[in-house]
Amino acid sequence: MSIPQSGGGPIESFDQLAGLLESGCKPRDDWRIGTEHEKFGWLTDSRTPLPYAGDRSISAIFQGLEQRFGWEPLREGDNVIGLTRRGANISLEPGGQFELSGAPLRSALETEAELDNHFSEVAAIAEPLGIRFMGIGAAPDWSHDEMPVMPKGRYRLMTDYMGRVGTHGTQMMYRTSTVQVNLDYGSEADMVQKLRVALALQPVATALFASSPFFDGKPNGHKSWRSRIWRGLDDSRTGMLPFAFEDGMGFQRYVDWVLDVPMYFVYRDGKYINALGQSFRAFLKGELPALPGEKPTLSDWADHLTTVFPEARVKKYIEMRGADAGDRAHLLALPAFWTGLMYDQGALDAAWDLVKGLDAETREGLRVAASVSALQGEAGGVRLMDLARAALDLSQAGLAARGLGEERLLAPLVENMATGQVQADRWLALYTGEWQGRLEPIYAAASL
Repeated sequence: MSIPQSGGGPIESFDQLAGLLESGCKPRDDWRIGTEHEKFGWLTDSRTPLPYAGDRSISAIFQGLEQRFGWEPLREGDNVIGLTRRGANISLEPGGQFELSGAPLRSALETEAELDNHFSEVAAIAEPLGIRFMGIGAAPDWSHDEMPVMPKGRYRLMTDYMGRVGTHGTQMMYRTSTVQVNLDYGSEADMVQKLRVALALQPVATALFASSPFFDGKPNGHKSWRSRIWRGLDDSRTGMLPFAFEDGMGFQRYVDWVLDVPMYFVYRDGKYINALGQSFRAFLKGELPALPGEKPTLSDWADHLTTVFPEARVKKYIEMRGADAGDRAHLLALPAFWTGLMYDQGALDAAWDLVKGLDAETREGLRVAASVSALQGEAGGVRLMDLARAALDLSQAGLAARGLGEERLLAPLVENMATGQVQADRWLALYTGEWQGRLEPIYAAASL
């Protein structure tokens, strides 16, 4: 989840809304790779979730990272709710999922170095305290009531709203983890092509990275329960964005959709003001019930952009949001996979040729099939195994064309394709075999 955004001052023209997205356009030489990953902290003696406060806690880790490694605290009121250093941030998801939002880097290999340094620093603080972290798409056996609640005003408002809209919103907030990559675009046309490819191939990412077959202490019938959760959250702000494939798609069309998504909050003077269900269009007119007579700033608009959750999201870059968190190898493979598809024009054109014939029903059907069956899923006559194989070949070719050696980071995906098995399949096999129906061993198996 995002920290408060800095978009700019008062909105004086409607065109500024699309202009904020358009300001993200960059020449190819300035394109960067930003990786974000979440992980669950747990206490090794009790296998319980890591609390926010106490001697063995998130706060203790924050303090150690600040004192030993030069991270600067980010506060909300009296609480440290994140850290920042040299373009990177460490932040907290609602249930204490510990998130690294990496700096914008030139290559996936730099992402590898960044990730390993992060793991090393966190382990130096956490291990002496009896704390470990695991990379998995959903908490396997913690109940909702067991999850800690982070002291962030944004999350208090969202928890209330998601309890009334959809069926799985609070599960997403408190008991799931993801890995995503943020990639740049060069123009409006480039954004549209990348967004369409990203949306159409998110089911492939969901399948390849599926790692959440357990929930509430037992198998849940899905390879990616996390992906299933997103389908029961809030239809007004999630999904595959069928309009993105229609004629006339561009920055303004995306803005029109976001404007119709109900608001969560307005951030003022360090506090989140309840604007649940209210309209940003009314805000533009100075008619927001939460702030009567006040009009929004570009920072308010940037905040609102973070409250929509489609499978691929546009801000001043594009976020690929379909993958479960996983082990180190998969955390590195995700940015490499999408970089190969998006940052080589030949690969991007070929990827669009691969998916442009899919209709909205098939794209949605593949999304569902990926969450249930991972690589074994199919919809509309399209097998995810075949689509994933073609997409992975294109990604490898795109990375090879960059000439940096990044394609080696795709190794776990190559293995997944060779075996037809993903992380979820391997854990389910252990659960029914060696683990004899017990989930305790997954804590060590999924530890980073």
